[in-house]
Amino acid sequence: MKKVVIASNNAGKLREIQQILAPLAIEALPQSSFGVPECPEPHVTFVENCIAKARHASAHTGLPALADDSGICVDALNGAPGVYSARYAGEPKSDERNNQKLIEALKGNPNRKAHYYCVMVYVRYADDPQPIIAEGAWHGEIIDEPRGAGGFGYDPYFLVPAFGRTGAELTADEKNGISHRGQALMALAERLGATA
Repeated sequence: MKKVVIASNNAGKLREIQQILAPLAIEALPQSSFGVPECPEPHVTFVENCIAKARHASAHTGLPALADDSGICVDALNGAPGVYSARYAGEPKSDERNNQKLIEALKGNPNRKAHYYCVMVYVRYADDPQPIIAEGAWHGEIIDEPRGAGGFGYDPYFLVPAFGRTGAELTADEKNGISHRGQALMALAERLGATA
């Protein structure tokens, strides 16, 4: 199996990435197993943060690296929380506080349209001049009361109209098949296959 370091310490993301990459004979290893420190994410776009994270993980490990930068973008909030999704309510990171802040920000607003967005970047080595970049978007709407026990992040409040269920009510296989991260990973896998 080909070893690839995943530039994340988020257990939920790692689980989803590992499930999707396993059939491709790619062993996805978390950067924490190499002692890689978290990379600063100073940029205002997903793609810039993602490239920085992939280069950082590859530089520390000498392995190819895969980074993901993703978040939820809410129409009524001009795309917020966006790249700040994980830290929307400040430090320390807390899904519960992030969700509370989001629901409060949308109070009384009838426009509940939102989408998760994900960028995936794969670098063969730290200074790779041609990173492989893929993206995905998953559209839905924000509800006021959480539903479901699966998923992570904003999933319990993210209703997927086509399913009539929230991201937290979908099975892992259902979610991976339609989510922003699933779409981006599938597109990335196609690109990786084409360059092999």
